[in-house]
Formats: sequence, structure tokens, C-alpha cells
Amino acid sequence: MGKLLHHELEAALAAVVEDLGRSVTELAATLADEREALIAADALALDRAGERKQALMRQLEQLDAERVQMLKLEPAAAARVEARWREVLEELKRCHELNQRNGSLVSQRLTQVREALAVLAGQGGDAKGLYGPAGEVRMALRSHHLASA
Repeated sequence: MGKLLHHELEAALAAVVEDLGRSVTELAATLADEREALIAADALALDRAGERKQALMRQLEQLDAERVQMLKLEPAAAARVEARWREVLEELKRCHELNQRNGSLVSQRLTQVREALAVLAGQGGDAKGLYGPAGEVRMALRSHHLASA
């Protein structure tokens, strides 16, 4: 492979890794926005954050596929971007942790909603869901006449 092509591939790889870094930073900010929306119970903001998160995940997948392809063409170019790539991976780990925390918050809220529904259905606040044959959670909800006017 010619020296010029080698240099061009290295430069392109460096640009892709930088794009990955920017996208991961934006993903971290989006996950923070998602958490704020969850805490505030802001459905509109939560939808926006969710859409942005999905778009960024698609973008990250595309950029990483480009990075992998370039490394196949020029494996030696990895050394030039190694330090920045490690930074990107660390930021990705942080994003994973943020996403896990957001998921935990969603689980807590879901449990609270199920408990509230159980109270409304006359089962008390400690109703537990049962697993159906397909693994889905089924609440044993009963309708009760709570009051009449």
C-alpha cells in the first residue's frame, strides 16, 4: 500500500474516532437529560431524550463499523488512535452506568405504579405480580365496588 494511502487511512481513522468521541459525549449528556426527565416525570422531555438516545446509538454503531473496516485495511493505524480510543471506551463505560441507573429509576417507578394500581384494585400496597406461562407479569387485579354516590 502506498505511503499516501496509508496516511489517508490513518487520518480517516483518527477522524472517525474523534466523531465517536463527540457522539459518546453527546450520549452522556442525553442520558443526563433522560434522568432529569424521569425525575421530573416529564413525558415530552423523556420522549425527546429517548429519540435522541436511539439516534446516537445508531450513529455510534455506524461509526464503529467504519472504524473496524479501516482497521482491517490498515491495522497499523490503530497505534495512532489508541490513546483517544481508550478515552472513548471509558466514556462509553460511563454511559453504560448512566443508562443502568436510568433503567433502575424506571423500574422503581414501575413498581410504584403497580403498587398504586393494586391499592386501587383493593389488594393493598403489597400485591405481587405473578408470572404467566410466557414469562409476562400478570397482576391478579380484582374489581371492587369502592363507593357509591
